[in-house]
Amino acid sequence: MSIQPVVAAVDGSQDSLRALDWALDAARRRGAPLRVVHVRQYAPWPQAEALAAAPPDPDDDAVLEQVRGHLKDRAGPPAVEYTALDGAPGAVLSELGATAGLLVLGSRGRGGFASLLLGSNSLAAARDAECPVVVVPRPREQDGDEAPAAPGPRVVAGLNVDSPDEATLGFAFTEAALRGARLSVVTAYPWPLQTWMLPGEMPPPEIDQGAVEHENRVLAEGFLAPHRERHPDVAVEILTLPGDAAGHLVDASRGAGLVVVGRHRRRLLAPARMMGSVTQAVLLHAVSPVAVVPPAPAEE
Repeated sequence: MSIQPVVAAVDGSQDSLRALDWALDAARRRGAPLRVVHVRQYAPWPQAEALAAAPPDPDDDAVLEQVRGHLKDRAGPPAVEYTALDGAPGAVLSELGATAGLLVLGSRGRGGFASLLLGSNSLAAARDAECPVVVVPRPREQDGDEAPAAPGPRVVAGLNVDSPDEATLGFAFTEAALRGARLSVVTAYPWPLQTWMLPGEMPPPEIDQGAVEHENRVLAEGFLAPHRERHPDVAVEILTLPGDAAGHLVDASRGAGLVVVGRHRRRLLAPARMMGSVTQAVLLHAVSPVAVVPPAPAEE
């Protein structure tokens, strides 16, 4: 069985070249081929009809020629394939996820507003692609007063103990194993708890925060146990924290090689694909690359 390629989306911007470098490293770690794709926006009518009749030639694509020069001195594997496509980039890139093991994009491209932290194409691919999507952000200055993290590579994963996703945990463990990194699993619980009482009602008994934290840790340990058995060499730490999950994941992204988050599963009353507020906040504000993992298919 052949290994699915790592797909790197490029558009000639520095953001896409950073994503390309990340994708090249990921392909080498996986022993997978690298597919470099440039999606050209549909040409204005009437040129669009002519373009549809003649697929673009990757050898005549200026952006792909730039990429060839960028990769020229990178010796060794993986095998690299170059593809030029015409269409709406967000939709085309999402469709490529059906035949990819991983899709990698920069957080911003050439289009849109430079002040935005996340581009529409990256957002659409992370929301709609069938494979995991990695969004590589622009470099940012990190706060100098942050406590230094323990040395060595680190992967961060978000875990919601109320609705854990096996695909997200599996991807995080695999990525940590490929990188020889330790895995920091962040699980948050609401605190302080909000209680509402009608007039005349007795207040509920006081809830011990330590007990809530312990319960969340026990649940997390249970969900992680089978993945630890499959990856015994991955060192795992569980961070059980009160309050905002997105804020804790963004804080943990400082100094991390990758943050792994899940995407909402489709529901009967909400059949469209959804990102989830935590995932979207992490994509917007994390200082490390972020992997958005689609949920495992629901069992019949």
